Amino acid sequence: MVFLNQLLSSYLARRRAIRDFWKRTAQDEAGLRFYRAFVAPGDLVFDVGANLGNRSKIFLALGAKVVAFEPQPECADRLRYVLGKHRRFSLAPLALGDREGRADLIVSKTHVLSTLSEDWIRRTKRSGRFERWESWENNARQQVEVSTLERTIERFGLPAFVKIDVEGYELPVLRGLKRPIQAISIEFAAENLDSTRACIDYIDRLAPSQFRVSLQESMRFEGDGWRSAREICADLAALAQADPLAWGDVYARTVSPPRAE
Repeated sequence: MVFLNQLLSSYLARRRAIRDFWKRTAQDEAGLRFYRAFVAPGDLVFDVGANLGNRSKIFLALGAKVVAFEPQPECADRLRYVLGKHRRFSLAPLALGDREGRADLIVSKTHVLSTLSEDWIRRTKRSGRFERWESWENNARQQVEVSTLERTIERFGLPAFVKIDVEGYELPVLRGLKRPIQAISIEFAAENLDSTRACIDYIDRLAPSQFRVSLQESMRFEGDGWRSAREICADLAALAQADPLAWGDVYARTVSPPRAE
């Protein structure tokens, strides 16, 4: 009887967790409106650095097929728990980079800050952005499997949209891509703009592209319209000068996107 009660309690807890995960918040509603410009029903989307699935949830709600890349075991387990049975969801419990192999994931107590980039940790520590990284050298390191965007495209297909949020490791992820993607987003932080500029240049060399910025989690674009690579880099420099802790996402689309905003 005790065993049956434990099974029932576990089942009910799982049902509650899944129900709570799918509850629509105001932020979710803003995300649905925002990402409709990039994601249509039936599209394939790569969620690189999926964490606990907040973006995967939005992409699935828009009717997309989603492949979530998440190397942190605790986060991957959570994704399996709440999304593992969704017919349009696939989990790849690995990191992406510029070559296949294994790498050290530096695990933060705050899971959204775990990263493969020691340089990003040094920069954000120096700026005072994340004081909780103060003793990062003592944080656990986990060996994780690393693949590339090219190899995962061979496995899953060509995505319409790739969201990359990997705490300063965006450039190695992009360098694992050898073909243009219709639309890509990359996270940026003011302390790491040289890497962001290199990302923008890399995307623009794969295919002539246009760019826009969305600050923090605003789910809206700054400025009046799409910008060239040179213009968006100038915009980012101005943002960083005005706010040394500015952060958000840069969105890129090929010059002739197949559907309107």
